[in-house]
Amino acid sequence: MRRVVITGIGAVSPNGIGRECFWLATRSGKSGVRRITRFDPSAFQVQVAGEVPDEFDETQYVNAKDRQHVSRAVPLAVASVREALADSGIESESLSRDELRGIGVIVGSGGGSQDFTEEQYRLYYTGKQKQCSVYTIPTSTIGTLASEVSMRFGFRGLSHIVSTGCTSSTDAIGYAFRNIQAGVLDTVVAGGVDSPIAPLILRGFQLMRIMSTRWNHAPERASRPFSRDRDGFVLAEGAWFFVIESRERALARGVRIYGEICGYGSTCEAYHRVRLEECGEEPARAMGMAIDEAGIAPSDVQYINYHGTSTELNDRIETRAVKLAFDGHAYKLAGSSLKSLIGHPQGACGAAGVAATLLSMRDGVVPPTINIEEPDPDCDLDYVPQVGRRLAVEHAVANCIAFGSKNSALVLRRAG
Repeated sequence: MRRVVITGIGAVSPNGIGRECFWLATRSGKSGVRRITRFDPSAFQVQVAGEVPDEFDETQYVNAKDRQHVSRAVPLAVASVREALADSGIESESLSRDELRGIGVIVGSGGGSQDFTEEQYRLYYTGKQKQCSVYTIPTSTIGTLASEVSMRFGFRGLSHIVSTGCTSSTDAIGYAFRNIQAGVLDTVVAGGVDSPIAPLILRGFQLMRIMSTRWNHAPERASRPFSRDRDGFVLAEGAWFFVIESRERALARGVRIYGEICGYGSTCEAYHRVRLEECGEEPARAMGMAIDEAGIAPSDVQYINYHGTSTELNDRIETRAVKLAFDGHAYKLAGSSLKSLIGHPQGACGAAGVAATLLSMRDGVVPPTINIEEPDPDCDLDYVPQVGRRLAVEHAVANCIAFGSKNSALVLRRAG
């Protein structure tokens, strides 16, 4: 089996546009959660979200005419992919047709283009627009996101979408890992994007009573993973993509390697549409599968990037799962939840965690979990509260949990 590495990172995040801005804000504990500006949220109990800042200029990535026919996820994804390619030293416009055939695209997205579909319905049924976009059907089909990335960069390898809820981008990276490991492709552009900040989507999550409603007056304090007074997650958007390739190819190209993907595990509890099974056995098994494939012991892991949604059940059960997967070593693990800083970007959250973890390994600093003012007694591990920490990380686990009882985990090894 071939070894698989990551050589490019792109990020468009609520707390920073571009890889280094995202990372500086993340390691510094800067929140990107703010009052919703995309529409008037006054009629909602939930009025905060992790929006990508206004300085993100969509027209740099999608022209005005095209923007009428695609979801916001498209410019977010294109911007992130463009940065990842430049970081990896790949100029797609200079590649031959055969070289472009060797690059695949795997996009992870939970909602895909739901925001676009919702807007088309609104325009049509309010009479403001007599005819929907001619691309309403293809754009509303979630697989179009992968096609848009492939078309805009000319990549002719496989062009796939993975939509497994919150584990979508973790699974997309896992599938890229499998394709390269098996020799199907040398290079895959993979990651995640979601842009779910729209009225009907927000209303739907609000009906489930799993979103934070107490902190409309102080948005940056709303996402509170592992804190006793957490009251739900914060919806967010963003895109994080990677250039993933065989180690042999990366070494031959002479490019920087951020880290190696050395294990992937995925399980299902087959339990409930939205609730987690209290025992935590299946998320623990997913982590264990990834650790076993990496050929390391649980005690070889220094850091875990938690799913950490800030919901009561998720945080408690994930803590239990980590204890099952790592036994006594769980108390020696440093870990953090990126969602305390950016909110929950749905299917893109796993990719966000992988980006933060790779940059942690590069710089020897792990980011904090902010807003832990009084820890939940049932969440008693080291979540790196409030302030980032100097730590040399050789191996890390990036963990994800999704609706439908899905669990996925990746093991990353520091470049060296």
